Amino acid sequence: MDSVSRNNRHFTHRLTIAGVAVLILLAAIVIHHRFTRRMIALVSDQFNQEQIAIARSVRKLVENSLNALEKELLQIAEQNATPIVEPERLQARLQHELERMTTSGIAQIRVWDRMAGRAWIFSRGGYVEESSPVPLHANADALPETGEIRMARPPSGGTLLDMVMMTPLGPGKQRFIFFRVNLAWLLAPLVNDIRSGISGYVWIIDDQGRFLYHPYTDFIGRSAFDVRKATYPELNFVQIDRIQKEEMLAGREGTGSYQSGWHRGITGPVDKLIAFCPIYISTTPRRFWSVAVVAPTQEIAGAVGQIHRWELVSLGLMLLVVVVAAAALIGIQLRFSRRLEKLVAARTQALKRSEEKYRLLIESAEDFIFTLDDKARLNAVNSYTAHFFGSDADDLIGRSLADLLSEDVARRNIKAVKQVYATRRSVREEIEIRSVDPAVWLNANYMPLKNEAGEITTVLCIARDITESKTLQHRLVTTEKLAALGTLAAGVAHEINNPLGVILGFCDLLVRKQPPESQAYQDLKIIERQGLHCKEIVDNLLSFARDRKISEESTDLNQCLEEIIKVARHSIERQGVTVTVSIARGMPPVCGDCRQLQQVFLNLMNNAVGAMPDGGELAIDAFFEKPSRHAAVKVSDTGCGIPEADMDRIYEPFFTTKPEGQGTGLGLFVSYGIISSFGGSLQCQSRVAGKSGERSGTTFIVKLPQRS
Repeated sequence: MDSVSRNNRHFTHRLTIAGVAVLILLAAIVIHHRFTRRMIALVSDQFNQEQIAIARSVRKLVENSLNALEKELLQIAEQNATPIVEPERLQARLQHELERMTTSGIAQIRVWDRMAGRAWIFSRGGYVEESSPVPLHANADALPETGEIRMARPPSGGTLLDMVMMTPLGPGKQRFIFFRVNLAWLLAPLVNDIRSGISGYVWIIDDQGRFLYHPYTDFIGRSAFDVRKATYPELNFVQIDRIQKEEMLAGREGTGSYQSGWHRGITGPVDKLIAFCPIYISTTPRRFWSVAVVAPTQEIAGAVGQIHRWELVSLGLMLLVVVVAAAALIGIQLRFSRRLEKLVAARTQALKRSEEKYRLLIESAEDFIFTLDDKARLNAVNSYTAHFFGSDADDLIGRSLADLLSEDVARRNIKAVKQVYATRRSVREEIEIRSVDPAVWLNANYMPLKNEAGEITTVLCIARDITESKTLQHRLVTTEKLAALGTLAAGVAHEINNPLGVILGFCDLLVRKQPPESQAYQDLKIIERQGLHCKEIVDNLLSFARDRKISEESTDLNQCLEEIIKVARHSIERQGVTVTVSIARGMPPVCGDCRQLQQVFLNLMNNAVGAMPDGGELAIDAFFEKPSRHAAVKVSDTGCGIPEADMDRIYEPFFTTKPEGQGTGLGLFVSYGIISSFGGSLQCQSRVAGKSGERSGTTFIVKLPQRS
């Protein structure tokens, strides 16, 4: 009995140990299974977040491409806004644009003359006139206003999708220009090579649920709800249909999963992860597409499963040798922890390097880069911006644009920031900074920065200095105005000169026949003076309008200046004006005719004296600029100055600030033409009393090139 009892006790003990071991093993398997499912869920969620980042990148690519096409359309419409459509000339202008924009998806450009009931199609091969008077898709939106762009929906059916962008060609709604965009040409280059994970891909649908892009080209142009069911009727597409209908076609952003019947040429049931977000293509009317980034869950499950299979083997070994190999397992775990720590440290260091590289990129950029909150207050600024405003970056944080810009400029830019928050789209605005002299012009682009929920957290502004471009544009406008006025002046002066000579001739005959003390003599003298005044105006007009070539003559600027100053000095000083002369000796000869240059200098000195009726100082400085190889002559006065509103008009003919009868308004007009004919320049700097506490006065700078 003792032996039986002892054997029973040993059996019970062994059974208990075996039962405990089995329970431990079952518990480990259950824990492992739950942990695996949790790990797959976490990794899948993280993977979907990466996919939604890819979707946002695709959205930005497509929106930027569409924005570029809209700007191109508006620019072409502005450049070709003629009252009459001339197809031959228009084809010649559009040929280069068509060749350049083919890679952007432009297949054709169409022009519709609504009043004439005619339409033309322009392509790289030439143009043809359409038989239909309205070259639009049947479901096109209402006709746009000037400066506005409307889009037509792609036609249903077929695998080739087009989109029409239209805008008026000139004022009113009489003529329109259209871009026919081949969406395959536009979208395929942007998204064809984008991958999510190992084999994930991108597809895009419009607001009607039609595929605009899909790597399986048979789907393109067909309804996403119908084509899957028609192609794979044995599968259930409830999940993806719900996502498309309730999320994507509602313009929402999100993630999820569904079952598909195709993946990279492989058919059959495939579980996939999906991340999607809207692509806004039009604001008036508000329209959008939706982009989806998908990848098979098998890639996630396979990677996680492989890791956990190895963990399961390790767990089994641990259960088998838990007593004898405890120390070894602890050592392995420690080594694994160290490897993990090294990996985390390496990743952390890589992240730091990436952040430092990004920070250096922003800090080294010679652009104004800063972020703003919804109150237009600075959140962050780069060093270039802080240096420009003469402050530290930390001191600028929290300050409003109203503290840094003039009132009217700040008001416009604060409005632009609020518009970004309201419309969730980028806004461009020009900033004029008047706190420096000369003023600086910036082209600012305000862009929304969003969090993962799609909410705008801050506005990023990148502003570039366009002062030089503004200056060149202003000079070009001035040059074109003067050229047009010169042509007009030549014709008018020629027609006036002949009758004016007759009037003066007969007036002289009548003067000689009248006694000097008679009233008729005085009246005739008045007529003669006014006629001579008109003749002076005509001579100045002819002088400016005459086609001058770059002069090949040269002159001694020192001698030229000394002679005219000697002639004019006495009459100037009699009017209470002090003359100060500083002429550098030994200046090389310059391009120009001495007589015409003296005419310019005398005109500038007379203008300076006229601006100082109560006396003042007239300074004449002449020197040679070696870097530019130009001689410069400055004529400065301490007069009342020229108002800023008149600075753009001082070279216009007949514009004068002198009282009536004291000036023709042609002095600077003719002087500008003379200096330009010698290859030189005439510049003006002026200050008005009371502005920033500066002393009033005007300085004209004549620059003439050295004669080689």
